[in-house]
Amino acid sequence: MKFVSKLLGGAALFCAVAGTTAAFAADLRIGLQDDPDVLDPHRARTFVGRIVFTSMCDKLFDINEKLEIQPQLAREWNWSEDRKTLHVKLRNDAKFHDDTPITAADVKANLERAKSLPDSLRKSEVASIESVDAIDATTLDIKVKSPDASLLSQLADRAGMILSPKAFTDGDFGQNPICSGPYKFVSRVQNDRIVLEKYAGYWDAANYKFDKVTFLPIQDTTVRFANLRSGSLDLIERIASSDIEAAKSDNKLAFYPVTGTGYQALTINLKKGDKDSFPIGHDKRIRQALELSIDRNAINEVVGQGVFTPAYQPFPPSSFAYDKKFETSTRDVEKAKALLAEAGVERVSFEIAYGNNSTSQQVYELIQAMASETGFDISLRPTEFAALQSALKENAFEVGQSGWSGRADPDGNIHQHVTCEGNLNDAKYCNEKVDELLNKARGISDQAERKALYDEVQVILADEMPIVYLYYQPWPFAARADLKGFTAYPDGMIRLKGVSLGG
Repeated sequence: MKFVSKLLGGAALFCAVAGTTAAFAADLRIGLQDDPDVLDPHRARTFVGRIVFTSMCDKLFDINEKLEIQPQLAREWNWSEDRKTLHVKLRNDAKFHDDTPITAADVKANLERAKSLPDSLRKSEVASIESVDAIDATTLDIKVKSPDASLLSQLADRAGMILSPKAFTDGDFGQNPICSGPYKFVSRVQNDRIVLEKYAGYWDAANYKFDKVTFLPIQDTTVRFANLRSGSLDLIERIASSDIEAAKSDNKLAFYPVTGTGYQALTINLKKGDKDSFPIGHDKRIRQALELSIDRNAINEVVGQGVFTPAYQPFPPSSFAYDKKFETSTRDVEKAKALLAEAGVERVSFEIAYGNNSTSQQVYELIQAMASETGFDISLRPTEFAALQSALKENAFEVGQSGWSGRADPDGNIHQHVTCEGNLNDAKYCNEKVDELLNKARGISDQAERKALYDEVQVILADEMPIVYLYYQPWPFAARADLKGFTAYPDGMIRLKGVSLGG
């Protein structure tokens, strides 16, 4: 209770400060669940970072609310007959925030940086790209090693965000990002706020109504909602399920539910210790026992209030790769105990590191209690979200919260997470057959053929269990009732085109 009281005290302070510096009518204040990590799309890995990038960094492509590919910096595109060259024609009126025009050479430099930067997390997303040729100022050819059905989807996210090559060559881009979107970077105070201002030279500036956009990380969902109700925030992402009815019944607020394309899961570090010091990482039977200990329906009912749809696979029901036959597991304490006995252990201890927000705390405390009945002694380590991402990246964890916001193409929900060299393969899982199947799926355009390959992969993953999927991530938003023109997208991004306050 002391912890909650401290947070609520902080909320009151935030409300008071926000009230004394109330934004101009053309300002927007957005409450985020976490603080983003580095503000460099090639090196970043947080969901909330993607929200900030959506306002700051244009991509070659975007998606609409139906997850269909749309033009952004690329105004025209087509594949060659052999599907090994993507011909792209750029807008001729797009600029970076330093007022220099965006050219095909700049796009080439960005894609090459995504492939070659030592700590790039986009490498596996653009691994199929063999070369990029700038034909003229606004025309380029992207050549792939073999047909890649997922590439347009990847270039509609961080891998396709176009940054100023001068900025990433001359210094630390993450500290002073110069991008290409409707809003440009002004300042950042870690764990406090990120401030953007409207870029007057943006090619579609007339459709962006706010002079300033401020992102404020507030980890406690109840506190975040309280700040919205008090008027200190205008829009919040990931409203707590327990606050949904209050949002619906408040005539000063609007509630925007949307089913996401991503998931929440537990990732198990398969390279931690050995079979004696960390048995869960070295015996799949123990991982299977953990999975059987978890009642996903209880998580949905107790924490999710019905919006945490149980997940048993990386593909949401909206994906062509989804298959209901993999949703066969139910909580089975006796079977879990039998698997532990078969593995030669009675009780297994490990630590779960998770993002320090109230929703995650409830989920993992519930898992801790359920797994204890089976034979698991779980300790919990709440961690500031950006620090958690660093721990996962650096393999400095035992079992970790793994949240993925999802992609329009199923490849984006699985390839880089479980292939041997995948940039987001935090489990350090490696199975050559899985790599072979997933790489093959990338090269096929027929959805039925691709799904058959994903089914084969899912059979393997369900047996070896490097990741335990928990629930599909919903993206419920709440906002002031006078926020006009806002649409909630399945990818959870906040797109501000045509959005305004009042009037």
